[in-house]
Amino acid sequence: MTITIFGILGLLMLFIFLGVHLAVALGTVSFVGVAWMMGSVDIGLSILSTTAYEALRKDVFIIIPLFVLMGDFVSRSGSANDLYGLCNRAFRRLPGCLGVATVVGNAIFAAITGVSIAAAATFSRIAYPEMVALGYSKRFSLGTVAGSACLGMLIPPSILMIVWAVLTEQSIGALFIAGLIPGLILALAFCGYCVVYAIRNPDCAPLLSAQDVAGDDPVVIRRQLLGGLAILGLIGIVIGGIWGGFLTPTEAAGFGTMGAFLLGLAKGMTRKDVMDAIYSAGRITAPIMILLIAASMYSRFLAMGGATQVITDLLFSVSESPVVVVGIIFSVWILLGMFIDSTSIILLSVPIFAPVATTLGIDPLAFAIFGILVIEAGLLTPPFGLLVFTVKASVPDRTVSLADIFKGAIPFWILILAVAIMVLVWPELSTWLPNAII
Repeated sequence: MTITIFGILGLLMLFIFLGVHLAVALGTVSFVGVAWMMGSVDIGLSILSTTAYEALRKDVFIIIPLFVLMGDFVSRSGSANDLYGLCNRAFRRLPGCLGVATVVGNAIFAAITGVSIAAAATFSRIAYPEMVALGYSKRFSLGTVAGSACLGMLIPPSILMIVWAVLTEQSIGALFIAGLIPGLILALAFCGYCVVYAIRNPDCAPLLSAQDVAGDDPVVIRRQLLGGLAILGLIGIVIGGIWGGFLTPTEAAGFGTMGAFLLGLAKGMTRKDVMDAIYSAGRITAPIMILLIAASMYSRFLAMGGATQVITDLLFSVSESPVVVVGIIFSVWILLGMFIDSTSIILLSVPIFAPVATTLGIDPLAFAIFGILVIEAGLLTPPFGLLVFTVKASVPDRTVSLADIFKGAIPFWILILAVAIMVLVWPELSTWLPNAII
């Protein structure tokens, strides 16, 4: 049985490195593995169809398209531009104020969209041109946009948290709340880096006058206030409703999406913009849903074959030290981050590593936040670096190179991993707030 399990997992990794789509690879090897163990193709097909039905009938999955749609409505309405302008105005007296405004804008935008790629694409078009126009270096500007976009997967609501919660059968609301304090710590660390960098490199991040940064047109100020406060109101509905127990995560997503739709209409969003947002949400959601079906089959195969216990025993045969075992998990996630996206890494590894963490006595919420942080760092890791490629494709400057973005993002990559280690060392950073509220 052990040889069969490792043979199937080896086939899975071969498919991945050959470039086979992850959903196809997961579905194929899981079907082959179950059929092999059951000794019947018909049983394998039956389990596959049952798993797909059970995966799609869960109402919790409606959260994913709703949060994506909410973020798209906000972006297309122009409110993200207002939010960035308001942040510029608020932090104009700080060194590196545009970098700080980009980080804070991303943190707030993260509480609306939950998708790092959406944040990277949005702020590449909004923040980067203004930073460069006012004398900031390209490398610092690009690194700030790419690095701070990672906040989208940590500050709730987060698509990665939803996927993690579904796979591990944890509370989505508890996981949302668990990510808040680490997310704020990471945002503050990013802001601190921007200020220190500006102080040490005044030529690359010059101190600007209030007029340069914000202007004083009362019409612009009024528009920015209305747009920015509307976004904060949406955040209050979504996060406040979940925290206060008034709304389930699914209901909060529905109310938030309706609020974002009304905001878009008030800001002049056209029918074409609305339809484009709906199509965009569908294009983002459909692959995730297919992946979740394949991942459910994969989890079923792992459970039936006892693969989790086999891999746990293998890890503990290397060393019984929790530090060494967690170090192996950490290394695997960083390595996978060089080649595949965050959602795929979670679908591949969490069904295996989450039980290992439980065996080690690590709190499930703390391990989830630690894992999401480490996996999110993979979005900035060469050669794949999905966020880096997103920024490259989104910035209006065609002279930007991938090397500039990767180099600019290195300090943010280091800070993400530092906060991940902090969460593991002091799990209270992620467990205290959920325990206090729930």
